[in-house]
Amino acid sequence: MLKHLLDYNEGEEFDLTLLVKNSQLRQDKKGKHYLLLQLADKSGAVRANYWQAEPEDAKRFETGTIVEVAGLLEDYQGRDQIKIFSIHPVSASENVDVSQLVAGAPEGEKQMRREIGQFVAEIKEENWHKLVKYLLKKWDARFFSYPAGKSNHHAYEGGLAYHTLTMLKDARGLADNYPAVNRSLLYAGCILHDMGKVLELSGPVQTKYTAEGNLIGHLVLIDEQLVLAAQALGIDQESEDLLLLRHMVLSHHGKYEYGSPKLPALLEAELLHRIDDLDAAVNAITRELGATKPGDFTLPLSSQDGQRYYRPKKEYQ
Repeated sequence: MLKHLLDYNEGEEFDLTLLVKNSQLRQDKKGKHYLLLQLADKSGAVRANYWQAEPEDAKRFETGTIVEVAGLLEDYQGRDQIKIFSIHPVSASENVDVSQLVAGAPEGEKQMRREIGQFVAEIKEENWHKLVKYLLKKWDARFFSYPAGKSNHHAYEGGLAYHTLTMLKDARGLADNYPAVNRSLLYAGCILHDMGKVLELSGPVQTKYTAEGNLIGHLVLIDEQLVLAAQALGIDQESEDLLLLRHMVLSHHGKYEYGSPKLPALLEAELLHRIDDLDAAVNAITRELGATKPGDFTLPLSSQDGQRYYRPKKEYQ
C-alpha cells in the first residue's frame, strides 16, 4: 500500500515525492539563510526548515516545485515538522503522478454539483438565475476543480466549490432567520463572489497567481465576467438587477484595506462579506487544529492576526 506523508509516525524516516506548497527565504539570528517550507501530498501538508539554504535556493524550491525529500517526522511545539536529510527538485523527465500530491475537498465533486445545483434552483429572480447558470456553465470544469486560494484557505483541489457550498449553507440559515434578506441575491452572491479565481489562479496543482490575478484580481475579474454575461444574455447593462449583483461581488471583501473597491451597501452584501470571512476563518483554524496535538496551541495564524488556538485534550461531546 502506498504510504503518504501523514501516514508516517514521529521518528519514522521516509523518502517521498512532495509538493512545495509554500516557500519563504528567511534569516536566523546569526544572519544565515534558511527556507521555511510547507511540503505536501494528498494526505496533507507539514512544515519544514531547510537550514543549508543559499539565496539561490529560493528559486530552486519556490512554491509549486515538486521535490524528492528524505527525512523524518518530528515534534515541534506540539505539531509535526519534517527534519530534512536531503531535498532536490524532481526533473521534468521524471514521471510523477501529480494526483498523489494534491489534497481534495471533503466532499466529492458529484455531491457538490448536486447540492450547488439545488441552491441555483432557489434563485427566483430571473436575471440573477440566468447569470449564475451562464457563468457556472462557462467555467464549469475550473469552478469544480480549482482551489479557493493559493495557501490561506480551501487551498486544495475542489476548494473553490466547497467554499462556495459551505457559504451557501450558512446563507440558507441566515435567510431562514431574517425575513428581510433577499435569498436569491444572497445565494447568487455566494456562488459568484470568488468565481474570478478561475482566472486569478493557475489551477489545483502547483497553484500560482496568473498575470490577470496579479494585475487585476478576482473581484474585478468576476465583475467583468458578469458584464460580458449580461451582454451575451441580452440583459440591460443599466438594469438594477445587474447593478446589485455587481455590487455584491465587488464589495465582498468588506473593507478597502482588504481589497474591496466598494464597501457593502446592501444588507445581502454585508452578509456575504461576513459569511465569506467566517468560512475562510473556520477553514484555516480547523486546518491548523488538525495539525496540532491535543493539549497544545496552534502556531500563530497570520490570517487571524497572529492568534493561536488551543486544541482541547479531550474530545468533547
